Amino acid sequence: MQKEAAAVVIGAGIAGLAAARVLADRFAQVTVVDRDSLPPGPESRRGVPQSAHPHALLAVGREALEKLFPGLTDDLVERGAVWADVVRDAVVWQLDGYRSRADSGVTVLFMTRPLLESCVRRRLRSLPQVTVLDETAVAGLTGRPGERVTGVELADGRTLAAELVVDASGRGSRSDRWLRDLGFPGPPESVITVRVHYTTRLVRGQPECLPGPGLIIVAESPPEHRRYGAAFSVEGDRWLVTLGGFHGAQAPTDPAGYQQFADSLPATPIAELLRRAEPLTDPVAYTYPTSRRRHFERLRRIPAGYVAMGDALCSFNPVYGHGMTVAAQEAVTLAECLDRHRSTGVPMARDFYRRTGKLVTVVWQLAASTDFSYPGTEGPRPRGLALTHWYQRRVFRAGQVSPEVVTAMVRVQHLLEPGSALLRPAMVVKVLRAARRAGRTPGARN
Repeated sequence: MQKEAAAVVIGAGIAGLAAARVLADRFAQVTVVDRDSLPPGPESRRGVPQSAHPHALLAVGREALEKLFPGLTDDLVERGAVWADVVRDAVVWQLDGYRSRADSGVTVLFMTRPLLESCVRRRLRSLPQVTVLDETAVAGLTGRPGERVTGVELADGRTLAAELVVDASGRGSRSDRWLRDLGFPGPPESVITVRVHYTTRLVRGQPECLPGPGLIIVAESPPEHRRYGAAFSVEGDRWLVTLGGFHGAQAPTDPAGYQQFADSLPATPIAELLRRAEPLTDPVAYTYPTSRRRHFERLRRIPAGYVAMGDALCSFNPVYGHGMTVAAQEAVTLAECLDRHRSTGVPMARDFYRRTGKLVTVVWQLAASTDFSYPGTEGPRPRGLALTHWYQRRVFRAGQVSPEVVTAMVRVQHLLEPGSALLRPAMVVKVLRAARRAGRTPGARN
């Protein structure tokens, strides 16, 4: 890898912006290309149709972005993002009972997706070696067939030469076809059909069940029931409230129907918030049909000068909030691989896919284990699913009476601990004992 070389990033979402920041320290020129019109401030944009809905940046994701963009956390807080402890400051109804609340030490920042993107984009644009081209579409890859990618061809006929092309164009990436045009096989895919629907409304008001900013989740119990609701505090003393479900359970977009859907949930906090709050937007709907993973790590032949990341590598069920966090971690991994190999050749790309493959597998399996709680879910089923679901239900039940179990659970969900942390013998004993106690404790179930 030569310091005077150029790099191109396709896509200006969180994955692309994080990748560009990594490349800016290692290439003389970095060009970010996006077909969308990028707004100057925290505004929704057409290229991110889900931007009006809640987005989670888990603790490790915020730490990764802070490492790439020092001072980003303070910038977000100054502009209204709010801190919350995911156990102490959360009201969660799950398996017919409220979850215990206590200090967990697992804190996250709540904010809108447009605020996060605008703060990151502004910091990236300030770097002299970075150029952002919006309203610019990529038509294909250039390269030496069977050897390497050498740049991108734009829809207007121009070409941008690059020592490295990062595809962060999202789940709609067309690079499978582009790579085949250069003589490379497309990666095998795993697809899980989840048919998730959600409808979101922005409101202003303070829920009575929380003393300050935080999080409310009300989830029906699978497999019989498929609906859920969630409310996230965001900047400006506002709340993003989303209602939805799996496999056809969808909240209406008319205000009356939206309220009725909230009223039908098994616990009342979200319905009460909506009833008392000031509506700031009409409800808007979004549908996510499938989770899709492209297994570059399984390919025998991969091109030099190209890597895929973010949703172009794997798009996760957004209900669990892992996408932006994994993208930020992938960017950090890309930096480590470039520094280790000092080139953009096949060994670097293969190392990147090997490392990110391990991360993606962890998150993919976390999501799939819950997705397959619903009978309508289709796709490759994880092994031992019946036992996983049996134990999962006991963990959730134990969390109604045991702050220690809740804290262990959220540390796994937020990727701070491996899933095996919940399987250690001492923890299994605590889970089973607490789950039995929850079954005998009426106060834990109302």
